[in-house]
Amino acid sequence: MRDDFLPTAPIDVLQQRAELLKAVRRFFDGRGYWEVVTPVMSRESVVDANLDPFVVEGQFFLQTSPELAMKRLLSAGAKSIYQLSPAFRRGEQGRLHNPEFTMLEWYHYGDTHHEQMDFVEELIREVSATCSFAKHLLVPEGPFRRRTYDDVCALALGTTVLDQEAAQLRELAESAQISVPESLSQGDRDGWLNLLWGEAVEPQLGREFPEFVYDYPASQAALAKINPDNQHAAERFELFINGLEICNGYHELTDANELRARVVAESNKRASAGLPALPEPRRLIAAMEAGLPESAGVALGLDRLLMIMIGAESIADVLPFPLDRA
Repeated sequence: MRDDFLPTAPIDVLQQRAELLKAVRRFFDGRGYWEVVTPVMSRESVVDANLDPFVVEGQFFLQTSPELAMKRLLSAGAKSIYQLSPAFRRGEQGRLHNPEFTMLEWYHYGDTHHEQMDFVEELIREVSATCSFAKHLLVPEGPFRRRTYDDVCALALGTTVLDQEAAQLRELAESAQISVPESLSQGDRDGWLNLLWGEAVEPQLGREFPEFVYDYPASQAALAKINPDNQHAAERFELFINGLEICNGYHELTDANELRARVVAESNKRASAGLPALPEPRRLIAAMEAGLPESAGVALGLDRLLMIMIGAESIADVLPFPLDRA
């Protein structure tokens, strides 16, 4: 008898998922944020060489995150907003990924990424304390550790990397005896950075307690500002728990001309990788031109957070119906 009609997550875990959703809403509602709902299907999508959206009817995209629409709301006057939303990404399936997943995303008027690191820490402490099942989410009594991207790379690789070129990064990978994929070209600086990061640095992060890494490479800024005191670094952070990235936060880019330039650069990367072209996000550009306010935003993978809270090994353990049962 076939049993693939059953959920992959046990019913008690799905009940814990519901408890986590309630705790998240209580946290944001209690701090003056209001919940918004934006379209999961849109004529525009985030233009990123690392994110490939699903295309519907040849002209709509299932959103890789609610970022574009939520920033349009900021431009219209919203101050503190959050959203619990399904997000969709092609080519992302495995132990830690499902093509459809739950994104918790929020924005706060006037904040920097450093202030949002404080807020994320507050959120993690809250859900750890209020969700009875969070036995595997350990938080320290003192502040979460915060280190720069260069600092953690220097500890793992013996040198900082933000000012190094592709050839130097390649030598680092060779000296660390890291297996290099055949598809990685010698001049792909970000490719070498990502290889070193994924193989030698990231697995060691947040092993004892949650920790933040900030000041990521400027070439990986996405929609974050560049650090005015260090042009090699973007004002972007991530939180790691047990070697797993949980969230990604930015001091948000507000310059429409800079956004246009980044869209062109990411489009060229997509073309080089053989990925289909994506349209310019003209409505987000219009929002920036109209006056996107200074703000900081964070996107957090709710499924991964639940995995850590209960000690699950696979994302399928916290989803009712992952792709192969959808």
